[in-house]
Amino acid sequence: MQTERWQDVQNRTFTKWLNNKLAARELPQAADLKKDLSNGIYLIQLMEIIGDESLGRYTRNPRLRVQKVENVNKALDYIKSKGIPLTNIGAEDIVDGNLKLILGLLWTLILRFTIADISEEGLTAKEGLLLWCQRKTVEYFPDVDIQDFSRSWTSGLGFCALIHQHRPDLLDFRSLDKTKHKENMQLALDIAHKHIGIPPLIDVEDICDVERPDERSIMTYVAEYFHAFSTLDKVETAARRVERFSDVLKSSHEMHMNYELRMRSLLKKLTQTQNVWLNTVLGDNYASLKKQSNSFGRFKSSVKREWVKEKMDLESLLGTIQTNLKTYQLKKYEPPAGLRIVDLDREWKNLLNAEAKYSKIINTHIRRVKEDMRRNFAERANSFSVMLNTISAELSTLHGDWADQLEHVNFLREHIGPLETELASVQKLWNDCVEAGIEENDYTIFTYDDLNYEFSVTVDSINNKIKYLELQLSERQKRTLSQEELSEIEKVFKHFDKNKSNNLSELEFYAALASLGLVYEEEEAHAVFAKAAGEQQGVTYERFIDIVMDELEDRDSARQVIYAFCDVADGKSFVTEEDLKNSQVRPDIIKFLETTIDKCPEGYDYLKWIRTLLDDDNDDNDDGTNRN
Repeated sequence: MQTERWQDVQNRTFTKWLNNKLAARELPQAADLKKDLSNGIYLIQLMEIIGDESLGRYTRNPRLRVQKVENVNKALDYIKSKGIPLTNIGAEDIVDGNLKLILGLLWTLILRFTIADISEEGLTAKEGLLLWCQRKTVEYFPDVDIQDFSRSWTSGLGFCALIHQHRPDLLDFRSLDKTKHKENMQLALDIAHKHIGIPPLIDVEDICDVERPDERSIMTYVAEYFHAFSTLDKVETAARRVERFSDVLKSSHEMHMNYELRMRSLLKKLTQTQNVWLNTVLGDNYASLKKQSNSFGRFKSSVKREWVKEKMDLESLLGTIQTNLKTYQLKKYEPPAGLRIVDLDREWKNLLNAEAKYSKIINTHIRRVKEDMRRNFAERANSFSVMLNTISAELSTLHGDWADQLEHVNFLREHIGPLETELASVQKLWNDCVEAGIEENDYTIFTYDDLNYEFSVTVDSINNKIKYLELQLSERQKRTLSQEELSEIEKVFKHFDKNKSNNLSELEFYAALASLGLVYEEEEAHAVFAKAAGEQQGVTYERFIDIVMDELEDRDSARQVIYAFCDVADGKSFVTEEDLKNSQVRPDIIKFLETTIDKCPEGYDYLKWIRTLLDDDNDDNDDGTNRN
């Protein structure tokens, strides 16, 4: 029963295989192997088709048994001539329709002409075909696990996997219902036949849901997949080779065009940049020079680097072009004249020389401008310092009448505005130097901060001097001579005004002052007379009173202080802390006096203390103790 089943399966499979081969000559389909092969004609036709050569003359319409035997022997002789051993089979077996031997013969032919040329890693045809199947379906595990040419194929998924592996566009393997074996097998048969040209040599019922499918039938059918896909792979390989060659030519042409376009562009940029540098007029101030220097710096850090990369890319691109052409032994690409690498190298060298020259010119100009900036600032700063020193010197040497001093200081203050304007100019020059990064300056010792500080000190000195002089003048205006003092001065004036002209001559003026205890050296005396007389020939009574007031005010300052202490001490020659407090002297002043005045048993000896403070050259020894 088992033998009959596999014979039936092989009979159907081999019949379909035979008909597929005979279809090349449009011969009628074989329906019964025992009958259709008995006259030898189909067997001869099959051998001529698969052997790709003629077997010579034979009986095309044999009627006699001997003719049929001759035809079959002709085919068998050809098979033997190809080194195919035939055991236990003769022409009579074929003529007599021995199906088992006929199937054996066909299997031998299938092995020799369909399976034998399958080679995988030096294995036998069967092993090689099995290995090919395993490799093509490995990624479909565990749904597909090819271990043989029998049970491994019963689900139909093995054939679906082979199709999907080579033509994923024909079916979606993942969407298949893995439990529907017959549907999957039928789908594989249909797609393989319709879209790939693989004849359906096997029936669904001969594979699916069968305990052990016929190995030879499955091998025969699987071999068709191998050849179909191998042919497809070969065609695809050839197509890929054509594509690769075409791609090389196409890309080489595109790279030719790209190379020449980019090379022209880069060479043009190099030339234009050199011309720009050559014709650039540099600025005459630091701001414009710095702007040009920064622009040059940006060129070096960005544009030039892009050009360096472009230069290297062009060299690499040309090398790639030559390599691609050499792969197919094609003619070497020669860039047009002026666009060669040697042309680029020459122009690049010119650019570097021009860059170095332009950089040197900019740096030289910047150094010159910085030096001018140093000199300009130093000149203005030194001049400004001289003006400040002049004002300070005049302030320090002021003397004479307070009103005259005040007038002169106000005159000096009028120069503050112009000086402030000049200081702003100095600051502008200083800021320019700072912006230019100038830190050292051998032409001056001053910074703007130095001058600004000295200016503020000078302004404060002028303002403080004005306040002091105004205060002194105000205090003097508040002060008046007593009636007794005025009477004494008037008597002196009248005494020396011999001619009663209300005008003292120079000698009379000196004598009158001397009588009041005001004695001067000759030069100083002349100055006092000139001050008192002014443009007059002599000194009037009113001017004499002013001069005496001024002189007595300066000379009697210590005396007035002693008188003040005497009043606080209530006439005593010493003063006590209680006296000071009763007179409402401030506590901090009391503390100062207590730590400064020499202490005596009764209190503090203010007379001794004041005497130590008096000018040793002062001829006026009246310390105020005779005040009455």
